[in-house]
Amino acid sequence: MKKKSVLELNRISQEEFKKSKKIPLIVVLDNVRSLNNVGSVFRTSDAFLVTGIYLCGITATPPHPEIHKTALGAEDSVEWHYFEDANEAVDKLNKEGYTVYAIEQVENSIMLNDLQLDKSGKYAVVLGNEVKGVQQTVVDKCKQSIEIPQYGTKHSLNVSVTAGLIIWDFFKMLK
Repeated sequence: MKKKSVLELNRISQEEFKKSKKIPLIVVLDNVRSLNNVGSVFRTSDAFLVTGIYLCGITATPPHPEIHKTALGAEDSVEWHYFEDANEAVDKLNKEGYTVYAIEQVENSIMLNDLQLDKSGKYAVVLGNEVKGVQQTVVDKCKQSIEIPQYGTKHSLNVSVTAGLIIWDFFKMLK
């Protein structure tokens, strides 16, 4: 079997991406400190047609060379907005009729493999700081929390890995 060349992949242009139908999902980054994680979320969001990303608090914004290192240009294709605080972003999303989920380990969370989405709905997911997670005040504003089942000795995943798993599952259910 032969690897495909970049040309054989038939990727769409940034202009075509911006005009393409997106899945009804906004990804909210709540005080994510790693620029590599931010860039990775942009790249995954581009790959799976996410509507947009809300960058909140200390989360860095494009243009930035460290974001670009992992985003590889996706920071120019995926729409993004900055909010001083994730609470403000979640309030906006709730007012606009989004179902907002925190991606966090909380009492009575929904396991990702049990999540059911309505294709006619609009959704947002909040991913938190690499050490502290999603702020409790933000969790309190969310409809529910989604937890990724884990079976090893560790109790958390890297933010960019978490985003990849969550975005992929939402894409499969909403596309």
